[in-house]
Amino acid sequence: MVHNFNAGPSILPKEVFEQASQAILNFNDTGLSILEIGHRTPLFEPVMQEARALVKELMNLDTNHEVLFLHGGATTQFMQLPMNLLNENGLASYTETGTWSNKAIKEAKLFGHVEISGSSKEENFTSIPDELQVSATAAYLHITTNETIAGTQWHAIPYDCGVPLVADMSSDILSRVLDFNRFDLIYAGAQKNMGAAGVNLVVVNKNILGKVSRNIPSILDYQNHIKEESMLNTPPVFAVYVAMLTLRWLKKQGGVSVIEQKNNEKAKLFYDTIDNLPVFKCPIRKIDRSKMNAVFVMENPELEKEFLNLCTAEGMIGVKGHRSVGGFRVSMYNALPIESVKAFTNLMKHFATKHG
Repeated sequence: MVHNFNAGPSILPKEVFEQASQAILNFNDTGLSILEIGHRTPLFEPVMQEARALVKELMNLDTNHEVLFLHGGATTQFMQLPMNLLNENGLASYTETGTWSNKAIKEAKLFGHVEISGSSKEENFTSIPDELQVSATAAYLHITTNETIAGTQWHAIPYDCGVPLVADMSSDILSRVLDFNRFDLIYAGAQKNMGAAGVNLVVVNKNILGKVSRNIPSILDYQNHIKEESMLNTPPVFAVYVAMLTLRWLKKQGGVSVIEQKNNEKAKLFYDTIDNLPVFKCPIRKIDRSKMNAVFVMENPELEKEFLNLCTAEGMIGVKGHRSVGGFRVSMYNALPIESVKAFTNLMKHFATKHG
């Protein structure tokens, strides 16, 4: 049996794969493939409408928040966000918590001034900043709610930062209950918790838009996408369809609150196991450990290759750590069954017994 711990693109529910594969051959008994239907037709428009409606329902969004499905993934949002919200001489506040927040900071500096309101760089990104210093004049505060590579996660969201709150939720979107209405903009690549690669979710409070003085290219202006209901240009049709199926699956599970309970159970099993096996070590401060991406190393680095070979032999896929940090990483997204976590932790126990 294969256990998929890939960090992204990552595991999706089996029923989503089955439904999506059928739609490639014959979409809704039309005799047409989902890959060949027009986006501005009665065939696809209901898909986009349902996908957007499901996000609103699962997040319990108010009428001020608009839902968009856009091209470019989260990386495009690193620049599209400040282009829409940050004036040329304006100030934005960013937290520095790892690779992905650093990429967002780099792009924001192209559009205005950036202050670092909190950083864990000195701790090698093994924690989340305890305190933030946010200027009252900042256009927004940006956080990366879950650092996929570093293995940290914001568990205490800075809702009361005093300025609009913006979040990159690419790797923990819809994995836990949050007060989504208290975020003024959320963006997330779909390929970890919400679908296939190729589409990006943006949830934006429309009241924060239209306040910059710069000219924004039409395709990058959130207001244009809102007006056209994510149909400003041809959307990534298949990726939106897979996202809709995944959102349906999440609702069928009981919604975000139910999936959060399952995610908590998986994370507890993993971290309890690693904390009781001296051969392994998790470098992340306990209160900041990610429930999506658990990173760890071997107490004896010479054993890493042996353990990785064992994982490969036992069908544990995608557990090698990111090339920039090394070690190991186990991604436990919504669709990962707890049976996979049990199989992995049993393998860890077996290995520890051999080398204890």
